[in-house]
Amino acid sequence: MEVQEKLQNEVANCIECGLCTKNCSFLEKYDLNLADFSKRPDLAYNCFLCGDCERVCPEDIDGRKIALMMREDSVEKNGDKIAEDGYSMLLKEKINYKFKNYKAANSRTVLFTGCNFPSFYPSATNKISSILKEHGIDTVYDCCGKPISELGLKKEAEKIIDNINKELKKRDVEEVVMLCPNCYYFLRNKIDAKVVSIYKKLDELNLGKKLDKDMKIFMPCPDKEARFIFKDIEKFLPNTDNLGDDDKKVEIIKAQCCGLGGCASAKESELSAGFTSDAIKKGGDDFYVYCASCAGNFRRGGAENVLHILNEILEIDEKPEKGIKSLTNRMKFKFKR
Repeated sequence: MEVQEKLQNEVANCIECGLCTKNCSFLEKYDLNLADFSKRPDLAYNCFLCGDCERVCPEDIDGRKIALMMREDSVEKNGDKIAEDGYSMLLKEKINYKFKNYKAANSRTVLFTGCNFPSFYPSATNKISSILKEHGIDTVYDCCGKPISELGLKKEAEKIIDNINKELKKRDVEEVVMLCPNCYYFLRNKIDAKVVSIYKKLDELNLGKKLDKDMKIFMPCPDKEARFIFKDIEKFLPNTDNLGDDDKKVEIIKAQCCGLGGCASAKESELSAGFTSDAIKKGGDDFYVYCASCAGNFRRGGAENVLHILNEILEIDEKPEKGIKSLTNRMKFKFKR
């Protein structure tokens, strides 16, 4: 079946209600609904893959799937290479992640840091690794492959996943603890080892303090629907059931994206900056995240008040790095033992 026919099947049930357009700044900018978008492969890399369109669509049409199908088709037609400009640095680093490190992984359960938490929170990465090491959990440093997959490089992404599986199997790893929500959702059904969030593991080990304060939380795109990670985090948050006037409250910030989703900022810099500033404005004086990529982008966008929930739970005082330091930070972990 041709890609265009597959795309037509994806949007066949569109009822032209316009909810996707009203809830997505990208679709609104180009005056498109999802059916229209499926006919615009030229805009495939402009979509932030946030999933807000699918969450409001009465027919469950998923713009992420449409964008990825068009991206993969573009790559295939271009000899398995991305035809778009603006991604050379990302590709150079992440197709075969330059800073991967499995040297110290000899335990049945390992911590998988991903690439961005060590970038933005190097001290916290070392601290968390040390804490888990005391409980017999070693650490591996690698990129999950999601950025490559989202660029439409399906075959390269499959190689990355295969290599991760081989590294874990070689060490008889049975369980992988994820620091990053993107890694968690991307790998949870793609590797043979069991995937759990760092929050679930902390709860199992009776580690970390319960937070007792009013909190505004920015939720990362991959967790907005299923909320698997947020449900694990809730054990550390103020009790939100049957609130009284004096109880601490948890508020989810209603914003479309941090500005980094789907690698679209290379094409939509204004929309990306708008997403970032909107979330920062709604966050106010202090707000929380549980995605290091979001934290780093908000800090670059001027937020000095963004806090990572994991650091708060473990009482680690570290602001997200910005600028070139984030790159040099992850380089250092290549040689850690």
